[in-house]
Amino acid sequence: MIVLGLESSCDETAAAVVRGGREVLSSVVSSQYELHAEYAGVVPEIASRAHVERVVPVMREALERAGVGLGMIDAVAVGNRPGLIGCLLVGVGAAKALSWSLAKPLIGVDHVHAHLYSGMLDRQEDGSIFPALGLVVSGGHTALFHLDSWNQVKRLGGTIDDAVGEAYDKVATVLGLPHPGGPNLDRLARTPGADERAIELPVSRLSRESLDFSFSGLKTSVLYAVKGVPNARDPDKLPKPLTDERKADIAASFQKAACDAVMLKLARAADRLEYRALLVGGGVSANSRLRGCLEAFAAKRGIHAVIPPMCYCMDNAAMIAGLGGTLLALGRHSDMNLQADPVTAL
Repeated sequence: MIVLGLESSCDETAAAVVRGGREVLSSVVSSQYELHAEYAGVVPEIASRAHVERVVPVMREALERAGVGLGMIDAVAVGNRPGLIGCLLVGVGAAKALSWSLAKPLIGVDHVHAHLYSGMLDRQEDGSIFPALGLVVSGGHTALFHLDSWNQVKRLGGTIDDAVGEAYDKVATVLGLPHPGGPNLDRLARTPGADERAIELPVSRLSRESLDFSFSGLKTSVLYAVKGVPNARDPDKLPKPLTDERKADIAASFQKAACDAVMLKLARAADRLEYRALLVGGGVSANSRLRGCLEAFAAKRGIHAVIPPMCYCMDNAAMIAGLGGTLLALGRHSDMNLQADPVTAL
């Protein structure tokens, strides 16, 4: 089965062709960093207009790279939720038009669900991975899931405020780093000599049994470390010169605390049930420290760590097409009433 996938949930216009749910024949991503850099974040209207301009050329390029004509497509998959509503409408509209014109099945795919699947791309079959523990870490989502199959997914916990990727971006802004903040902060944290214990930052635990996350307090603590505590008289709480060395120390300290918070809740979830695999996805899964922590965690517990290659960590259409084909094989598909929805179904 050959599936054409489309993705337009935020600021990446993407198309991909995937065969058999795993084999990526092509994956094309058109980023919009240059359009949003001056705003230090994604501007929804600008992103939506860019999708309109780019969706057809990106789709054509994906088909050309795959060496596949439209007549060879068996189905069309599209990320229809969650995301920026104007951006989603572009992808959903294009997918509906293509599905109708080709008389091929249409599959609406949840973007968060697709991130959980992303590690399966270009991966050889290695036996059953279920039950699996899932972790999505991105700019908009930080959540844990229990999976009994690809169409049986239960949410275990999620962020009650900021997602970890959002915290990375906000801290990067506080430190004066350019957009995109997360990757630049990761590089700064790996500066030779950077001390990850230079600043004591909080690791959110919430209640003893909670599998939810919270990163707002961590973000605020970094702000105080950079700008000082408002109305403080204690010399230790006044702002210190933000030298390059101190920036690197703050970045390293933040990264340690953020990763520790993720791993704490992951361990809590893993203690409750015996899992065969750990499925990880989302932009923050590209973070160097977190990847190392996840691999060590899986090795210690004797489970498979299914972490996507770097090219599939960020938003892409290959994960949409791959999961779409898998869901279609399980009997799930959509009709022309498919709607764009800003909220995840998971």
